[in-house]
Amino acid sequence: MACSCATHYGALVVAVAAFVVVASGGSAGVAAARYGYGPGRCSPVAALVSEQLYNSLFLHKDDPACPAKGFYTYASFVSAARTFPEFAATGDLLTRKRELAAFFAQISHETTGGWATAPDGEFSWGLCFKEEISPGSNYCDATDEQWPCYPSRSYHGRGPIQLSWNFNYGPAGRALGFDGLRNPEVVANCSETAFRTALWFWMTPRRPKPSCHEVMVGEYRASAADTAANRTPGFGLVTNIVNGGLECNRTDDGRVNNRIGFYRRYCQIFNVDAGPNLDCAHQLPY
Repeated sequence: MACSCATHYGALVVAVAAFVVVASGGSAGVAAARYGYGPGRCSPVAALVSEQLYNSLFLHKDDPACPAKGFYTYASFVSAARTFPEFAATGDLLTRKRELAAFFAQISHETTGGWATAPDGEFSWGLCFKEEISPGSNYCDATDEQWPCYPSRSYHGRGPIQLSWNFNYGPAGRALGFDGLRNPEVVANCSETAFRTALWFWMTPRRPKPSCHEVMVGEYRASAADTAANRTPGFGLVTNIVNGGLECNRTDDGRVNNRIGFYRRYCQIFNVDAGPNLDCAHQLPY
């Protein structure tokens, strides 16, 4: 079910790098220097995550009970990661592994098919779904004039990060070379594009939110507003970025605990410490 994308790899990396730098408040002119794209450059991800390891992390992704069976292939993940050369390539080896663990934990929670008594444990069932089941709405923010909804389209959760809302589909599509507003369904139809949208969300700051990548590699610098909101660096802040409006500033949230459970499992497999501030119970959402 993996599909090849028509966009040329080199051009796509240039476009994504420029988009991310501009989104972070920088200049598109420094994109090449910052993101180091170039002919023949390979993603460092494959050096840290073999296909065997990938399949063991997502042990039941191809289980017959999973609607995404056969969709989230290793080849698609590695190919998508090449679009973002800084992903899992910033900092020392432990930092790179910890970022991978955090990314895998977040996408596992978003797509989990696990339950408390599931075979091999509930945290072995990431990447089971590729599309939100029975969405409660079409996730259209009609007030967003920059990314207007297209008639009859639904912007419900799709892909590893469960990309949602027109204000995410629009810029993701622009950065990655597809029309996210007219054709949001491509995220659930092309596995490489699906992974690219998850990595785009992970790598792209949307100020005042930092990017998840910035948090996990130590580049996040708290503003005065962040400090007042107790937005301390760590895996909990990543959860705040992903879904803080629904999950943060509340104690013992089951969704937050599930994310942490996946994260701890992956940190153990990668043999890295999980670090501080795993939850966002006392953080104000953005």
